[in-house]
Amino acid sequence: MAGMASKVRTALALGPKSIARVGSYRLAVKLGISPVRRLTAEKPQGPFFRPSEVGAPAPAVSAWRHSARYFGWFEKPLNGQIPNWHENPFFSGHMADASADWWTIPDFDAVRGDIKGIWEASRFDWTIAFAEQSRAGDAEACQRLNTWLADWTESNPPYKGANWKCGQEASVRLMHLCITALMLGQVNMPEKGLIDLIRIHLRRIAPTLSYALGQNNNHGTSEAAALFMGGAWLSALGDKQGARLASDGRKWLEERARVLIETDGTFSQYSVNYHRAVLDTYSMAEVWRRHFDLPEFSGELVSRISAATNWLRTMVMAQTGEAPNMGHNDGTRLLALTDTDYSDFRPAVQLASTLFDQRLAFESDGAFNHALAWLNVATPKNIASAPASQLFDKGGFSVLRNSNAMAVMRYPRFRFRPAQADALHVDLWVGGRNVLRDAGSYNYADMRWHAYFTGTGSHNTIQFDERDQMPRLGRFLFGDWLQAGPVDPPAQTGDAQTFGARYHDRCGTSHQRQISLGQNSLTVCDEVSGFSNKAVLRWRLCPGDWILQGNQAHLGGDTISIEASAPIKRMEMLVGKESRCYMRMTETPMLAVELA
Repeated sequence: MAGMASKVRTALALGPKSIARVGSYRLAVKLGISPVRRLTAEKPQGPFFRPSEVGAPAPAVSAWRHSARYFGWFEKPLNGQIPNWHENPFFSGHMADASADWWTIPDFDAVRGDIKGIWEASRFDWTIAFAEQSRAGDAEACQRLNTWLADWTESNPPYKGANWKCGQEASVRLMHLCITALMLGQVNMPEKGLIDLIRIHLRRIAPTLSYALGQNNNHGTSEAAALFMGGAWLSALGDKQGARLASDGRKWLEERARVLIETDGTFSQYSVNYHRAVLDTYSMAEVWRRHFDLPEFSGELVSRISAATNWLRTMVMAQTGEAPNMGHNDGTRLLALTDTDYSDFRPAVQLASTLFDQRLAFESDGAFNHALAWLNVATPKNIASAPASQLFDKGGFSVLRNSNAMAVMRYPRFRFRPAQADALHVDLWVGGRNVLRDAGSYNYADMRWHAYFTGTGSHNTIQFDERDQMPRLGRFLFGDWLQAGPVDPPAQTGDAQTFGARYHDRCGTSHQRQISLGQNSLTVCDEVSGFSNKAVLRWRLCPGDWILQGNQAHLGGDTISIEASAPIKRMEMLVGKESRCYMRMTETPMLAVELA
C-alpha cells in the first residue's frame, strides 16, 4: 500500500491545474450545479443522409454489413437486425438502463462489465462503413444508415443512458458523422436531421471540456477536434454560435498539441494505440479544415503532429503494419476506412504523413493508401526514407533498427502519469515477427486482470520482491513515478547498435540494462542490486513450442541463452497471458529466471 507521502508526491506530479479541473467538474456534477446536468433537447428526426451519387475511389469495407465488429476483432452476427445500443456483447443478456441520467451510471460494474462494451457500437464506425458501401453501389446501404441512426436517436434520448455518459464518446460520434457526410458529398447541403444530431452532440461536449483537459490524454484532443469540426460546420451554415465553438476547438487543438505531444513526438499516454488515436484525430481535423478552406493550423501544431507521425512510423513494421503492443490498448481505431487488420497501423501513419509532412510514409501500393482516396487527399510524390534507429528521450523510448530486426527499449521519463509499470521492457521484432513481446491490456474493468496486465510481471523486465516497480494508487494511477538516470545514447559498436538506461526505485533497488542489437542477435545485460529476497527476469515469447534445455530456450532457429554471475534459483518455461486486442486474452510462452 502506498503511504500519504507517495500520494502527495503523485498529486504534485499530476499538477494542481489538472487536479482542479477534474475535481471541480466531479464536485459540480455530484452537487447538481454543473450545467451539463440541465441539458435538454428534442430527438433529431431523419432522414439524415441521401443516397450517394458518386462512385467509390477504393474498395469498400465489409465491416457492419452482416455482423457488428467490436474492438477490431469480435464479430457478432446481425442477422438483419440493428444492434442493441445498450447491450454489452461480452456480457450478453444484461442491458443498461436507457432512461437513467448518465451521471448516475458507473463505468464498471459486476453486471454490465466494462461500459466500453456498450459504447463500442455507438461510436458510429458503421456510418463510415455504410458510406463506403453506398458509394460502391450498395443500394440498401443508405437506407441502413438512416434506419440505424433513427433507431439510435430513438433508443438514446438526448443526455439519457450510458451512451451519453462520456464527452469523448460523443466527440467520436460527431467526428464520424462529419467524415461520413464528407465521403457522401453532403457537407455543403446536409439534411436537417443530421445537423440537429450534430447540435445535440456539441451541447453535450462543450460543458465538460475542462474535465477532458484535466485528464491530459486523448479526451482533450478528441473533444477539441469535435468542437472545431462541428462548430466549423454550423458556422458555414450560418449559425453564429458555430464560429465560437470552432474557435474554442481550434484553440484547444493547438494547446493540446503543444502540451501533450513532446518535441520528439512522444504522446502523453505512452501508448502505441492511443498514439494512433491522436494522429487520426488531428488528421480528421486537418481534412475538415481543408474542406472549408479555413486558416491553417500553426506551424508549432504541424511540427508536433509531424514529430508524432515520425514516432509511430519508427515503431511500425513496414511488412505488416504491426507495432509493439506497449502501453494501454483499449481497442480504439478511429478511422476504419479499410479492411486492413486492426493491428495494421500503416493507414493512420500514411494519412498523417501525407497531411502534415507532404510525403508518403510507405512507398509500396496497398490498402493502407485507401484512406487517402476516400478522403480525397492528393498523393504526394515525395517518399520518406526508411526509419532508422532513434531515441525518443522526452518519453523514454529507444528504437534500434537494422535491415533484419528492431529492438525497442522502454525506460522511465514520466512527465505525465504512467499507465503501466514497464520500466526497461524490451520488445524484439525479427523479420516482422514479434519474438519478445508486451502482454497488452485486455480490459479495464476486471481489476484482477487489469493489475496483471499493467503490472511489472507482464513485461520483459525484472521484477523485484514480487512487487510492481511503482505502488498502485488507483485503477489508472501509479505513485512514486520512476525517473531514469543518465542514459547511454544509441551508438554503433562494431556491427552492433547499443543503448543503456537505469533507474532506482523507492525501495532502493537499482536496475541497469544495456542492449546490443546485431544483425543476428540481441544481447541484454542486466545489473541489479538492492532487492531483499528475489529478482525475477521474464521474457514473454512469441507463440510456439519452445523447448527449454539447460540454460537455453529454443524455437526453430531462435535461441535464448541465459548467463548469470549469481546463482540461478529457478529457470522454467511458463504459460503467460497476453492480449493483442481489447477484451481478447490468449496464452503465450514465458521464460522466467529467478535469482535469490
